[in-house]
Amino acid sequence: MTPDLSLIDFNDIYLDPVHAAKQPARYKNAIGLFSEYFCQTEDIGIYSAPGRTEICGNHTDHQHGEVLAASINRDAIAVVKKTESGLIRVISGDSPLYEIDINDLSPSGTEKGTTAALIKGMVSTLKDNGYNAGGFDAYITSDVLIGAGLSSSAAFETLIGTIISGLYNDMSIDPVTIAKAGQTAENVFFGKPCGLMDQMACSVGNLVHIDFKDPTDPVTEKVDFDFSSTGYSLCITDTKGSHSDLTHEYAAVPSEMKEIAGLLGHEVLRPVTLDEILDNISELRAKAGDRAVLRAIHFVEETRRASDGASALKEKDFSKFLKVIRASGNSSFKYLQNIYSSSEPKTQNVSIALAVSDSILGEDECSRVHGGGFAGTIQAFVRNENTDRYRETMDKIFGEGSCQILKIRKYGGIKVL
Repeated sequence: MTPDLSLIDFNDIYLDPVHAAKQPARYKNAIGLFSEYFCQTEDIGIYSAPGRTEICGNHTDHQHGEVLAASINRDAIAVVKKTESGLIRVISGDSPLYEIDINDLSPSGTEKGTTAALIKGMVSTLKDNGYNAGGFDAYITSDVLIGAGLSSSAAFETLIGTIISGLYNDMSIDPVTIAKAGQTAENVFFGKPCGLMDQMACSVGNLVHIDFKDPTDPVTEKVDFDFSSTGYSLCITDTKGSHSDLTHEYAAVPSEMKEIAGLLGHEVLRPVTLDEILDNISELRAKAGDRAVLRAIHFVEETRRASDGASALKEKDFSKFLKVIRASGNSSFKYLQNIYSSSEPKTQNVSIALAVSDSILGEDECSRVHGGGFAGTIQAFVRNENTDRYRETMDKIFGEGSCQILKIRKYGGIKVL
């Protein structure tokens, strides 16, 4: 029997009525493709895992700082059927069939950088943690934009973990465990040395405050805040800047921060105070340079802002929250300096996007760089009545569809049906 989509409250999951109205057709199409690929229609389940956005804590996690992140109402969904074959068979979008033997989950060098590596890493890590796992067939489709800093890979990992939780563990695997499995899948199996912020935000859901003081066991606090009640939307604009040849820019941020930490007797900046930097600023400038000092100042203040932003939301003080986010964006531009490449000053897509945002947003709205910076995306908190004008302006500059109007989703990885 085909799943009854009328049982799903799409408005509850996707929040935006226009976006929610598109989901029944999207789900129906996914079910049809699952049936076409796997020739099955009975006992089908549906799972969902969201993308994420960094709200505050720009370039703090790698120095064991604090981050405020959130899940969004763009997601990866999977149509799934449990099998007794001992095989995990997954088709993701237009990709070919990936087939994983549940009894052969060791990392493979030939699979690094592939979807198969992520699947194998998730299942292997959860099994190593004592959870049950077995075969299933799945068709996966995602509307989490690739390359827009919304973490499509973490959504995929969360989705696989949630499927294993639902099919074989009565949905008993907690979101933090799934997130940590996602990090292991990326680090060990996929070969990408990522942190844990993306997976935490996708898996835990809603707003999440993460303290990486002990990166092996980060403290995670879910912030229960009804963002839909504020009258604001979260707008993400892809400025279409190229990320090619920017590796040195990204690498310089943690390198310079660690250099300052080392001069002050620490491995990372987390134990460092602003007074400690200011008391030693002449020596730090002479040995590490001014930009490194500025980036260290950014870290110390930014990791505090992540905590302050979470506190403002817990206090239901949204104006205070916006003040924190505005200060975060200001610090990223002036001190962290990850808005454009220092080697290409004539190309400043992100700077242009922020300047235009400043010109059309009100005093009770704000914008900031999103994610790693130098190229890519900006984030803006815009009043609902101003979102159409904002989107039209950004699309006119950066191309149709560049600006996405998002909502902060209440759920992480879930079984929908």
